[in-house]
Amino acid sequence: MSASLVHAPEADPRPLLGEPLPLDLLNTRWIDDGGTHDLLERPGGLAIWLSSAGLVDVAPDSQETLGALLATRTALHAIVAGEGGDPELSREMLNDTLGHGRIRRVLGRTGPETAVETDTPGWLAAWRCAELYLRLLEEGPDRIRKCASPVCVLHFYDTSKNGGRRWCSMTSCGNRAKTRRHYERHQGGPARA
Repeated sequence: MSASLVHAPEADPRPLLGEPLPLDLLNTRWIDDGGTHDLLERPGGLAIWLSSAGLVDVAPDSQETLGALLATRTALHAIVAGEGGDPELSREMLNDTLGHGRIRRVLGRTGPETAVETDTPGWLAAWRCAELYLRLLEEGPDRIRKCASPVCVLHFYDTSKNGGRRWCSMTSCGNRAKTRRHYERHQGGPARA
């Protein structure tokens, strides 16, 4: 009698979790005191991200999924951060991802149903990221933000009532900024890094 062991992915090590899917994909790259990190480049990183994003049961942990996500992340980064050179090329890259899927509406037994179809299962996670990015643009493009810390690369969707969120996290970047301002006020000059 043999049993196959299924290993649960490691805990997600990223400092900011729970953002909408396209921003969560962007946040697979981050910087901390230990340096620059890329979750999707580390062994098992794709499985960790799929699990954290709630996609483990619908998108395979495969090279095709990884390639589609990396291409989509590159396009999203160029569009959101404005650091991709040619904006038209960035839009084409995101539209390429969107071209791998579609939403199909059908009348089911209990009423209208919506089904997402992609060319292959490997494109599903990337397509969902791209499609949800379009929804965020429709709902509140000004609420898609980069953390105000100049050394932080994380992005978030501001859901605060007044739209005044500035930091990826008050417990990290926000507190560092407050501490720096306090030091500057009391020491009469800029804080040293």
